[in-house]
Parts: sequence; structure tokens; C-alpha cells
Amino acid sequence: MFKFRISKSVLAYILVFTFLVLTYSTVFLYLMRTYENKDYDFITAIYWVIVSMTTVGYGDIYFNSTIGHLFSVVVALSGVIMFFALLFPLVITPQLEKALRKELPSKVQNDIKNHIIICGYNQLIETLIAELDEYKIPFMVIDENEKNINQLISRKIMCVYGDAADDDVLRNSNINKARMLIANQSDEKNASIILTAREVSDIQVISIVENEAKAGYLKYAGSDRVISPKTLFGTYIGRKAIDPLTDHLAGATKFFEDLSIVELPIYPHSLLIGKKLKDALIREKTGANIVGLWSGGKLSLNPQHEDLIRENSVLLAVGTEKQLEALKKFTEGT
Repeated sequence: MFKFRISKSVLAYILVFTFLVLTYSTVFLYLMRTYENKDYDFITAIYWVIVSMTTVGYGDIYFNSTIGHLFSVVVALSGVIMFFALLFPLVITPQLEKALRKELPSKVQNDIKNHIIICGYNQLIETLIAELDEYKIPFMVIDENEKNINQLISRKIMCVYGDAADDDVLRNSNINKARMLIANQSDEKNASIILTAREVSDIQVISIVENEAKAGYLKYAGSDRVISPKTLFGTYIGRKAIDPLTDHLAGATKFFEDLSIVELPIYPHSLLIGKKLKDALIREKTGANIVGLWSGGKLSLNPQHEDLIRENSVLLAVGTEKQLEALKKFTEGT
């Protein structure tokens, strides 16, 4: 059920409007007695002020003096400002939008446990969602973007709308019953999320860092592991010559349980060279998901279907060891 809450802006508007009505009513009584020789009660004064501010103007009560006319103009103009410039855009319209908008989920079911809490939705998380679904690992997403939440709701993905750095939001996500929390927002936001999570739970925390220089801060904040997709690409040059000679995945970073993330360089004899990601059918053939692509000296952590795989490209992939081993054979051309 929609709950109406008086915001600070609405409260401020009510206070200002009440102050103006009382002030104008007092001035009205003074001017009527002093310049018009008429005596009205305070209720009549309030009636005149409201009628004048709303520009209804019944004409049953009016001033004949010049100062009274000037006062009437001031009251009418302030009324136009209060009702048309402030009331509708700042008070009525926002409240109507909230009332008409579908209520977003603010809490998960109390019986959910041993789940993974993902703070922040993007393409990398989209790939993880596919893997988690495949292995029947329970998870939920916290995001403060209404569009993202509505998209997750339409796909029947458990989610909570709110700020993941808010302790109430984390508690409403059953953090004390969860197995892991993944912080996947900006580095500054991740630090706040980690600190809040540590205050309310001893859950294992993995944070995804944008700037490797800030990885230390996230660890200091309490992150158990810090993963930098960009930094993962930095080691591929030294291993490019030896990877084809090994039978295992060098440099794979484990996310949790059976899922790992690893960068795989494309070798000269690979059949993937010259193909677009959509034509390479990597997921269909290997089961692994591509979450990043280094090509032409540029790193994309949101690769598109039309992106071309080149000889000097490097793929950032997520999957099980078996899936990544299968993809490694494609990248080597074996």
C-alpha cells in the first residue's frame, strides 16, 4: 500500500503558506480599520486573503484606498507564485507521480538465506546472473536506479530498490543470512557499502574496483577480495608466450565456488580472428561468457555483439574451469 509521507519541501511550503495567510490577514484588518473605517473579524480576513491569493476575486470585499489597492496587488501576485510556480511543480506533481508509480520492492522474503547480494547492476553482473541461474545459486540485486529495478522485476529477478550503503537496505536484503556480498558500484560508493556491511554483518565481501590505485582503500574498508577487471589484462603480455604450452588456466581469479574470471589473449591461428562476438557463438560453444574485450589499445567492459575480435584482442571471460578451458582452445587455435 502506498504510504503518504510529508517531505521537507512540502512541510516548508505549508509553513510559508500559513505564515503568509496569517500575516496578510493581520495587515488586511489593520488597513480596513485605518483607511476604510471598516471592522471585520479574523475569519473574514482569512477568507479575503485566500480568495485574493487564488485570484478567485468574488468582489464582495474590496479596498477603495490606494494603499489597499497596492496591498491587494501584492497578495494576488504572491498567490500566483505560491500556487502556480511552487505548489504544482514542487508539491502536487511529485506526490502524484509517487502515488501513480508502481511501488518498488524494498525488502526480500524473510526465508531467503545462503544467497549472494549483488550491489549495483551492469553488464558484468548480467553475465554473473546467467551463471548463477545456471548453477541454481540464489542471489538478489540491490540498485537505486528505478529503470534497472523495473527491468529486473520484469524478468522475475529478486531485487531491492535502495542505496546499498544504507544499513536498513542491507538488513532488508537478509544480509545476516547471505553467503556473500559483491560491491559493484563506483570505488567511493563501494567503500561506503563495505563499511556499512561490516557494521551489520561478518559476511564475505568481494569488491570490483575501477581504479587499481584504490584497491588498498577497499581492503582497508573491509573487503575480503578486490577484483580489478582492467588490471587482469595487464598480465597477459608476459603469459602470451607460455599459455599455449600449459594445460591449465594461468592467472584465473576465482569469484566464488566454481566460477572464475580470466583474460585470454587471441593467438595468430585462432579461428575467432575477424569474427564479431555475435558470430563467434562463444557461449553456445563453450558455456563461458565474455564480459570484457581489449582491442586496438582500448578496453571495453561492456562489449557489444558487433565488436570485432582481432589478432591482438584479449577476452575477459567468466565461467567454470571446464568452460574456460574450452574457450582457451578457441583463442589458441587448437
